[in-house]
Amino acid sequence: MIVCIPNVLPPERLGKLRALLGRAAFTDGAATAGWHARVVKANEQADPLDPFAREAGEIALAALEASEVFRAAALPRRLRAPLLSRTTPGRTYGAHVDDAVMGGGAPSDPRGEAPLRADIAVTLFLSDPDSYEGGELVIETMAGEMAVRLAAGEAVAYPAGTIHRVAPVTRGERLVAATWAQSLVRDPAKREILFDLDAAGRDLFAREGKSRAFDLLAKSRAALLRRWAEP
Repeated sequence: MIVCIPNVLPPERLGKLRALLGRAAFTDGAATAGWHARVVKANEQADPLDPFAREAGEIALAALEASEVFRAAALPRRLRAPLLSRTTPGRTYGAHVDDAVMGGGAPSDPRGEAPLRADIAVTLFLSDPDSYEGGELVIETMAGEMAVRLAAGEAVAYPAGTIHRVAPVTRGERLVAATWAQSLVRDPAKREILFDLDAAGRDLFAREGKSRAFDLLAKSRAALLRRWAEP
């Protein structure tokens, strides 16, 4: 399931985050990639130990945690501290698969975070789309490639086990925050069922209020979540 999430970062928080990144130190992005992804990663990443980068990451993480759509789609148990990346003209991130388990004190984990099973990858777009060209996030699906290039402050959540890449930037500067979630529900097909039931319940509530039909739908979703959740 690939979900585009609108209105994650309001303009004032987005402006503050970008101002912080303007003061942060950036390093070679390959340092945070797995051994097989390192050879195709050509971007820059804000130093995760830089205080400005750390504050910017906290803003991005808080915005995702506050998003009802993200919470319904991901059912996050834990989120990893975001990586804040910058891609300039001629640079890219070739096809790769994210590590299944992240953290645990590896060289790419300078903060020493506890291991996290990466079920869901999230890209939060920070640059206005008219300020750069190229830089689409391209996700391989069973129906072919899906290119995603969203407005600043919007995010896309997708299965972390997919092959994906970032198309070369040809003009301007692409800024994004990338993070990963370990979900309460490991199986993506089950997460999709729960997401659909949540969406149906919200639509029914908006049309009819708290009706008998809504209560039964909410009961069924809760029963499935109890059966499938791994707290």
